[in-house]
Amino acid sequence: MPPFSRRVHDLPHLGVGVSTEFGAARAPGALDVFALAASHPSRAAFLELGVELEKGLDDDARRWIAQGRPTTYHFLDVNLHDADDFDDEWLAGVNALVAASRPAWVCGDAGAWHFGRRDRGHMLLLPPILVDDAASALARGVARLREATGREVLPENPPGAAFVGDLHLLDFFARVAERADTGLLLDVAHLAMYQHVTGRDALDGLDAFPLERVVEIHVAGGERRQTSDGFSYVEDSHGTAVLDATWRILERVVQGASNLKAVIFECERNPNDSVDAGFDRIEATLAGRRW
Repeated sequence: MPPFSRRVHDLPHLGVGVSTEFGAARAPGALDVFALAASHPSRAAFLELGVELEKGLDDDARRWIAQGRPTTYHFLDVNLHDADDFDDEWLAGVNALVAASRPAWVCGDAGAWHFGRRDRGHMLLLPPILVDDAASALARGVARLREATGREVLPENPPGAAFVGDLHLLDFFARVAERADTGLLLDVAHLAMYQHVTGRDALDGLDAFPLERVVEIHVAGGERRQTSDGFSYVEDSHGTAVLDATWRILERVVQGASNLKAVIFECERNPNDSVDAGFDRIEATLAGRRW
């Protein structure tokens, strides 16, 4: 197999898009992605399908696919670091959905989606343990899923209110990328959460991070919370109020992400008339970039 530095040139430039998961579009006040595509096609150039295999694709996802529109496949149900998760039945189902949705690539939060056996609706999602052995295990899982699906697999840094391990989150994912020889999905809102809860500046660690590995970026709103004993964290709300730290990270990453192919504004549960400011800021940040 050619190295990532060559494979990445064969990946399509998708532009700016939005994400969804089963039933999200039918929630009260949710984004109407088809209306967005009609009114602002450059803001819905593709749809990231959040997929839990037991649920499959909802009617809106199937309608999007039937119209021949671009997609990516975002898994919501596999612990990439756990070899036991790659059972034959699950892999067969994933490959069937990949064949049906024809995604540009597969991606997903590289954390623990479940504890114990996989079960429908579990959706635990804890961040990985930030140690060297865990980076190696995760890299093996990325390579295995890439081989099984025939698609690039982009691991994403997950959200969290607490992180365990001696590595910086960015150092951890740099090791994963190198050992799996893969691209990355960098969620800049999740990174802002990590930097906040660990007491770091928003841009800490980015100077040494391999930004050329970043193929996709996620942007989303977050809400600062504080517990009764004063512990401060950021909730991954997917609202329209994006933190200043998230915008700072986005601007820095875009400067160095030479292989960037796609940017998602995760705003699927917000009405169409509330998302313009977020898209405006994303477009301004990307202005002049050659896709």
